[in-house]
Amino acid sequence: MHSEVVASRSADSRNSSGGGSGSPPTIDAVSLAIIEQLQEDGRRPYAAIGKAVGLSEAAVRQRVQKLLDQGVMQIVAVTDPLTVGLRRQAMVGINVEGDVDPVADAVTAMAECEYVVLTAGSFDLMVEIVCEDDDHLLEVINKRIRALPGVRSTESFVYLKLKKQTYMWGTR
Repeated sequence: MHSEVVASRSADSRNSSGGGSGSPPTIDAVSLAIIEQLQEDGRRPYAAIGKAVGLSEAAVRQRVQKLLDQGVMQIVAVTDPLTVGLRRQAMVGINVEGDVDPVADAVTAMAECEYVVLTAGSFDLMVEIVCEDDDHLLEVINKRIRALPGVRSTESFVYLKLKKQTYMWGTR
């Protein structure tokens, strides 16, 4: 297990705080440099970050807290699902009849659904599911997702091998 800084993919209701204008927070070059430092090592001391970006430890601590409060980034422990007994991962495309939001909310509430995004294109929703095994995956898709009112169809993309997973896109 290791720590990673994950720059938020979007401003959702959990991450929106601060200015009520609805506009995303402005991130300056120093804050981006702090994020980059934390993406390299989520446990890097504030004093070391300060030295790298030209700020005091206290100033770095304040900026990190502001970035966290604004939902710009999260500092999380990232595990390899295989090492914690979760041997099956899949992306599931879902087509919905009618309003997508109730289905998205129901899927978001499922513990196995790690990533839920509304999309334009072939699917209304894309959902990443992490399960113990194939039987668990089948139960989640067949008994829980397909049973939701409004779900018209699903298509599953079972992961065979992970080739790349990074969280560095937040500062590009």
